Amino acid sequence: MKLEGSTGSGMVVAALGNLMEVEFQGDICQGEMAMIHLGNLKLAAEVIEIAGNIAKIQVFEDTRGIKLGCPVTFLGNLLQAELAPGLLTSIFDGLQNPLEQVASVSGLFLSRGVYLPPLDRKRKWGFTPVAKIGDSLIRGDSLGWVPEERCKHQIMLPFSYLGTYKVVSIVSSGSYTIEEPLATVIDSNGKEHTLNMLQKWPIKFPLRQGEKIKPSKMMETGLRILDTQFPLLKGGTFASPGPFGAGKTVLQHHLSKYSSVDIVVIVACGERAGEVVEVLRTFPHLIDEKTNEPLIKRTVMICNTSSMPVSAREASVYMGITIAEYYRQMGIDILLLADSTSRWAQAMREMSGRLEEIPGEEAFPAYLASRISSFYERAGAVRLNNQMIGSLTIGGTVSPAGGNFEEPVTQATLSIVGAFLGLSKARSDARRYPAIDPLISWTKYLDQVGIELEKKLPGWTDKVKRISRILREGDEIGKRMEVVGEEGTAIEDMVTYLKSELYEICYLQQNAFDKEDSYCSLDRQIELFKLLHEIYNLSFHFDSHDEARAYFLTLQSEIKNLNYLPFRQDNYLLAKKAIEEKIKMI
Repeated sequence: MKLEGSTGSGMVVAALGNLMEVEFQGDICQGEMAMIHLGNLKLAAEVIEIAGNIAKIQVFEDTRGIKLGCPVTFLGNLLQAELAPGLLTSIFDGLQNPLEQVASVSGLFLSRGVYLPPLDRKRKWGFTPVAKIGDSLIRGDSLGWVPEERCKHQIMLPFSYLGTYKVVSIVSSGSYTIEEPLATVIDSNGKEHTLNMLQKWPIKFPLRQGEKIKPSKMMETGLRILDTQFPLLKGGTFASPGPFGAGKTVLQHHLSKYSSVDIVVIVACGERAGEVVEVLRTFPHLIDEKTNEPLIKRTVMICNTSSMPVSAREASVYMGITIAEYYRQMGIDILLLADSTSRWAQAMREMSGRLEEIPGEEAFPAYLASRISSFYERAGAVRLNNQMIGSLTIGGTVSPAGGNFEEPVTQATLSIVGAFLGLSKARSDARRYPAIDPLISWTKYLDQVGIELEKKLPGWTDKVKRISRILREGDEIGKRMEVVGEEGTAIEDMVTYLKSELYEICYLQQNAFDKEDSYCSLDRQIELFKLLHEIYNLSFHFDSHDEARAYFLTLQSEIKNLNYLPFRQDNYLLAKKAIEEKIKMI
């Protein structure tokens, strides 16, 4: 988005880390992009504060070598994303530089000051027009579409075009680059505008055209603990805080592989480089079972790892959400995963300190909660102008120091998200993966998902709530048993404890390295859930604690073997029936 009348230049007069003070002349505005000229290098920066004729700018690159008097040019546009076909399968940094192309120019060790066009200007796309001469369009309406990997990429009237526009010419079907003219429209003042596939949007402004509606469809993940206990909705929000080593990144990797969405946007904002490299290496070789195509074909990655400049973390978060919003406007389902929002918040704290702003709790800026809320509020389901519905689901990991969920970032996130998936160090140490603690986690979407699943299993919501009570009772009994031992525990309490353990080990635990158990379809979950409820509805009479434990261990072994069987009617349901017959013989 170009800023009218914005022409400015200046020179560096002070420096503090990556924060530069620039004495400028001309007209500039907050959020405007700038370039610091360092010999032959140009370093990108953003205006974050203006006082008189002094602008404070944060530099998105290593600042070594910058001296007093270095010239600065203000570009007259905000930090923006290029939106057009070619985004899928791409890997960008926080400024939307295509990292693979940058690496081919500068080598394995990325050089600073290298900025390349995010999208290929020479590649041709097969365009099929939809709009006709004489049609009246508003922003977001489709001119036509091009095939991009697995989706019909809609070429829309740019979102910066406000009001109604009339189509006066449009090309026929054919192959065009993203910069070749496709159509001509006139606005209400009679001014002509030439349109192509490429449009730009400032990333810190929400991109949405249409009616925001209440999310209603379940997002299947293939994780039993999520789909059953803490379900998610398409267009909802969730957070997964946890201490180091509890499995936050592995959880996000699973969601990016198996979630029932059309496109996944992965934002690595401060995550360790090794974990990001793992995704880059594995995704091109992983096959999506639903489409039998590589998973990378539905993925966009924004990489700003912990080894990259800290100031670009905020840019990477907003870049990812803008690309996700753009695809939502095509009427499809998007999942955005941000890892980790804590490191984004730490970057905000660092910049706030350099700006000498009044600090809030633990030195985080006072506007921390507001920034986090505005990020998650960009999620949601939207009914578009053509009555199609697109959704954007946002999931962020939080890395609280020492696993302390009382720290500001976790608390600010808790107040806005629709589901809280708290990971426990104790569960990960006990190898109970995924380490989501069912005693501290929660979701606001259970009743809504229950409406959908009641058709497959009557009383679904009540059964899930009953399981939650058994898990809590089992946890309390287990703590008492640590003090008084098994023999000091009533046999009825012992049975309740064993029921909770059976559900924990046979249902909530899931083997990410087993071909069959790593992904559990909803139909399979329902069959297994029904089996466990048949067990819970029985009246058990044991003569001793040892007899009770031995029986449940046998049952546990039988059901775990069932989890590793391929889910086909001819073997899985036969094995399930054999277990049910054993239960009836009690």
